[in-house]
Amino acid sequence: MKQGSIVKVSGPLVVAEGMADAKMYDVVRVGTRKLIGEIIELKGDKASIQVYEETSGLGPGEPVVSTGLPLSVELGPGLMGSIFDGIQRPLQLVNQIAGDFITRGIDVPGLDHEKKWEFTPSVAEGARVEPGDEIGTVQETVLVKHKVMVPPDAKPGVVKRIEKGQFTVDDTVAVVEADGVLQEIKMVQRWPVRRPRPFKEKLPPVAPMITGQRVIDTFFPIAKGGTACVPGPFGSGKTVIQHQLSKWSDVDIIVFIGCGERGNEMTDVLIEFPELKDPRSGEPLMKRTVLVANTSNMPVAAREASIYTGITIAEYYRDMGYTVALMADSTSRWAEALREISGRLEEMPGEEGYPAYLGSRLAEFYERAGRVVCLGSDRREGALSAVGAVSPPGGDLSEPVTQSTLRIVKAFWGLDDRLAARKHFPAINWLTSYSLYADRLGEYFEKQVGSDYPKLREKAMSLLQQEAELQEIVRLVGIDALSPQQRLTLETAKSLREDFLYQSAFHEVDTYCSMRKQYKLLKLILRFHEVALEALEGGARLDQILELPVRERIARARFIPEDQVDSIDDIEAEVVRQMPKAS
Repeated sequence: MKQGSIVKVSGPLVVAEGMADAKMYDVVRVGTRKLIGEIIELKGDKASIQVYEETSGLGPGEPVVSTGLPLSVELGPGLMGSIFDGIQRPLQLVNQIAGDFITRGIDVPGLDHEKKWEFTPSVAEGARVEPGDEIGTVQETVLVKHKVMVPPDAKPGVVKRIEKGQFTVDDTVAVVEADGVLQEIKMVQRWPVRRPRPFKEKLPPVAPMITGQRVIDTFFPIAKGGTACVPGPFGSGKTVIQHQLSKWSDVDIIVFIGCGERGNEMTDVLIEFPELKDPRSGEPLMKRTVLVANTSNMPVAAREASIYTGITIAEYYRDMGYTVALMADSTSRWAEALREISGRLEEMPGEEGYPAYLGSRLAEFYERAGRVVCLGSDRREGALSAVGAVSPPGGDLSEPVTQSTLRIVKAFWGLDDRLAARKHFPAINWLTSYSLYADRLGEYFEKQVGSDYPKLREKAMSLLQQEAELQEIVRLVGIDALSPQQRLTLETAKSLREDFLYQSAFHEVDTYCSMRKQYKLLKLILRFHEVALEALEGGARLDQILELPVRERIARARFIPEDQVDSIDDIEAEVVRQMPKAS
């Protein structure tokens, strides 16, 4: 281990000399307190280090020791249900050791190295294995069977010995012989966070990630293995949307990164998730969730690491063949950390002071999502979906972080503060948002939901577009200038907005809506519009149609429980019965 000494301290940036033998991204211990840092620039024998802890009290001359290893995370049984800081220190353990505040220089492992896990072999002695192959399993939680795999950097070989029983993550559970060399396989893997985990092949997305949120699933879907961003101003509901996606998405694993957001929002997650029941199993949601918390009051440099820590953990479970959803809240705070470090490095600033490499760093992050064929001989598939919140100052979507993100992701859920002010949540603006997955997933929706589902979606979007155009006319000359058919369009669009797009995250029934229920609700509203148009053409009066008792039942249909969804068909039949007949 090479030792240098501090020559400069500037906030989270420390410059040390005597580091000629160090490498980029090596982890170093800074000062007498042994603060954790990472080398981000080398010039001659001087190294610039971003320190992941508070640097007050550090001074020139204090030692800096390089570990010679990149920033890595421990991957193995025990990740599920854990809460880590940005550099994978388990906060529950830190709390036991140091109290409510993280003591500087505290060094705790990411996994519990004392706990014993019941290891069950999946292969026999003499079997041939390659990197990525499953050699055994551990029941990590009641919801997650942890697959112990041959590390990606191991060599193919023959299993010479494999154990069964209780072991710690450091115990050798198998020995693989490759070209006469014995390789010990343990339950723990260490992986550099900035290096994407390898896979065999990237596949196109073919199935949606069902979120239970009508505006997303029906109008702006995201595929399993897809990417999305949720930009919006303060108070427009970014965090609540990500919480909803974490609670209800039909994925196996959730990784939630609280990156630079307010601490009370992470507190909500920590309080809610253990109490929330997984809709598919009835078990606590934390049994399949990993939390990475690096909130706004925690060291700024660690925000950058937290994003990579989270996505490396997510990739690890993807490699087991699971579908994983990663929530990053928010990438704007991560970009601000990049900007601060870049400024202290005296780099040439780009737009609005962000570093010129902002776009490439964002791309590196989102490109790690995807549906893939995992390493191994069994051709298992895994998928990692990434959803990043963006917090543009003043809600300005033309700022660099939002624009750089939009060039990368394929689903854009633009939040509107005007909708939020009207208490319309989720406040996703249906006129500005888009999803490039909608057409690709059309075949799935036709087969799995309804053959006419894509057409219903197009019809609903058309009505909402027409409403926006008609509202302009109404503002100019008043509603009396519209024909009865145009006024019916306004009423149907209002029903779409209030009875379909609006969804209460805090109502026990409305918080989640299955695809079957979404289809029936949408079909009901559009069926009313279709029958009403026929009645108008037959001579019926618009006021007769708008006063029909069935309209109240349509408005209340979203509160029908999932086990009574078929009753929506009865409301559709009632629409036809109550509609005034042509004169």
